[in-house]
Amino acid sequence: MAISVVDIIFAAIGVFLLRQLTRARPPAPYPPGPRAYPFIGNLLDMPTQQEWKLFSQWGQVWGDIMSVNVLGQTMVILNSPKLAVDMLERKSSIYSDRPTLTMGGEIVGWKNTLVLTGYGDRFRSIRKMFHSVIGTKALTTQFLPVEERETRRFLKRVLSKPEEIAEHIRWTAGSIILQIAYGYIVKDEADPIVDIVEKATEQFSLATAPGAFLVDIIPALRHIPDWVPGAGWKKKAANWGKTLNDMTNVPLDFVKRQIAAGIAPPSFTQSLLEGGDVVPEEETTIKWAAASLYSGGADTTVSAIYTFYLAMTLYPEAQKRAHAEIDAVIGCDRLPTFADREHLPYVEALVKEVLRWNPVTPLGVPHRVTEDDVHEGYYIPKGSLVIANIWQILHDPRTYSNPLEFDPGRFLKAEPEEDPRSFCFGFGRRICPGMNLADASIFISCAMSLAAFDIAKVVDASGNVLEPVLDNTSGTISHPKPFPCSIKPRSPKAEALIRSIE
Repeated sequence: MAISVVDIIFAAIGVFLLRQLTRARPPAPYPPGPRAYPFIGNLLDMPTQQEWKLFSQWGQVWGDIMSVNVLGQTMVILNSPKLAVDMLERKSSIYSDRPTLTMGGEIVGWKNTLVLTGYGDRFRSIRKMFHSVIGTKALTTQFLPVEERETRRFLKRVLSKPEEIAEHIRWTAGSIILQIAYGYIVKDEADPIVDIVEKATEQFSLATAPGAFLVDIIPALRHIPDWVPGAGWKKKAANWGKTLNDMTNVPLDFVKRQIAAGIAPPSFTQSLLEGGDVVPEEETTIKWAAASLYSGGADTTVSAIYTFYLAMTLYPEAQKRAHAEIDAVIGCDRLPTFADREHLPYVEALVKEVLRWNPVTPLGVPHRVTEDDVHEGYYIPKGSLVIANIWQILHDPRTYSNPLEFDPGRFLKAEPEEDPRSFCFGFGRRICPGMNLADASIFISCAMSLAAFDIAKVVDASGNVLEPVLDNTSGTISHPKPFPCSIKPRSPKAEALIRSIE
């Protein structure tokens, strides 16, 4: 007899009730939170868009540590930097696992990338690979020429078609990471590998968004037939899985062909494949490590640099001050380089403020606790999902003055405010391994763009100013929604400098 959706739902209810009846009395109270209802818990309370904002509102009612329950799954939300550090870093031995995400991880296949790999031997193997190639600032210096060269090409593309700024940012981020990860030189126009990776990373954000798919809450739904009404998500998952498969295999095959021909340029993948005898299992790990580098690093820089252009449109005084510093230190006869970074303190502060003001991953990726814990008098049961509300942490008025304002000067005070890079790249053993590359890419893009362009609000033919709105997409990785902006060379000399780029 065929199993129906109703059968699956009733089975899930039965399992939940059995767990409730057999559950031992906890040693301490759960963190506070909104009232839960029988069986469904807080299912009806959970937001489906920009979850970080509601979690921040809840934090004002329930405190810096709070919890909700969704169909028996405990979710602990941390709304302060102290709690995030105390739990996710100082207790990282039990707070470094990842949850099983049925849609994005198990069905689509993202569980093989570092961001969703469970804490264990495979996780440590991938981390070791990253550390051996890009784990320190010193190691990443070998890739800085790529960052500078591709960012100069970015300026030329923006000069040609400023209205396509979002596409230029994404193309450049893809070009940089593909060279670093695979030694692959991106085509000037539409590039098939860039297209694949862009599509896959967008799908990752959608597939892993909290609460986006019911199958993440009721995993047994993955077994329902494709023809059942409401099962259209299964076709979507199959298409997304194919895209992910192409994203990992196509560039890997490119590197292997280059190595076989003896013409492979230096890259993350090349260095690992040619580092000794590589068995098939190790090659698979290398493949997913490289995919992790691309899928994480590229989308981080895309969102941050687009945020930079939005901030410069909305805050002309900050741009004016950055222009003055670049003119005084660099002059107008060349573009900034990484060698100039230590001499550009305001531009450095501006980069920090870009990362703080509009964080790329507002909720990060949930951690999973592997042992029962009691923290600050609250019980955190084994298997709980622990979410650091990075957006709230970076907008907490106890840490940042006027947190909704874009103010690079906050980092130049006699007592600077907290460096957002301590939080925005993750916590503990789950800090983004490509953070040094991402930080370098964001800096050089901001510095060169400031040297080359005036970024301003658009004025239409009737003289009306088109005001950009700060609004973001939902998902694990959040991007500013499209906004109007005017991008013009700062001077005829700046335009000539850009046009001279090869």
